[in-house]
Amino acid sequence: MQNIILFFISNILIENFILVKFLGLCPFLGSSSKVETAIGISFATTFVVFISSLLLWLINFFILLPLDLVYLRIIAYMLIISVSVQFLEIVLRSTSPILYRLLGIYLPLITTNCTVLAIPLFSLYFHHTFLESILFAVSASLGFTLVMILFSCIRERILLSDIPLPFQGAPIVLVTISLMSVIFMGFKGLIKN
Repeated sequence: MQNIILFFISNILIENFILVKFLGLCPFLGSSSKVETAIGISFATTFVVFISSLLLWLINFFILLPLDLVYLRIIAYMLIISVSVQFLEIVLRSTSPILYRLLGIYLPLITTNCTVLAIPLFSLYFHHTFLESILFAVSASLGFTLVMILFSCIRERILLSDIPLPFQGAPIVLVTISLMSVIFMGFKGLIKN
C-alpha cells in the first residue's frame, strides 16, 4: 500500500509532466490565463488520458503484441486519442455548451498534446501492469491538473500586480514557470533511493 501511495505522489509532484519533464507546455501556456479555462482543460485532459491509457494498454497487450504489430503502436495510439477527444467534444457540446465554448480551440488541441501520448508510452516503457498503468494515468493527470490550476491562479494574481514594464507579458510568465519548475524539481529530494 505504501508503494502505491509513493507511486501516486511521485507522479504528481516529483515526476510532473509539465514542470519536470516539460511535456504539455502548449495547453499549459495557452489555456492557463483563467482558472475556469484551466480547470476545464485539465479535467478534459484527465478524461482523455484515463480513457486512452485504459484502451491503449488493452490494445497493446491483446492485439498489437500477440499479432506482432508493434510497429503500428503510435498510429493506433493516435487513433484512440483522436476518437476519445472527439467523443469528449460531442459530450461537452451537448451537456455543457458554456464549457465547450470556454475551452474553444484548446479542446481539439488535446489530440496533439504530447502529454496525452507520452503517458501511455511511458507506461509501456516502464512495463506497467494494467493497474499500474491506470494509476500512472490518473496520477500524472492529477499532476497536470494541479500545475494548471496553480499556475492559472498565479497568472490571475500577476494581472492584478504592478509588474515593471520589461517583465510584463511573456517574461513574467516564463520567470514564474521557471520558479515553479525549480520548486517541483526540489521535491525529488523527498524520495530516498
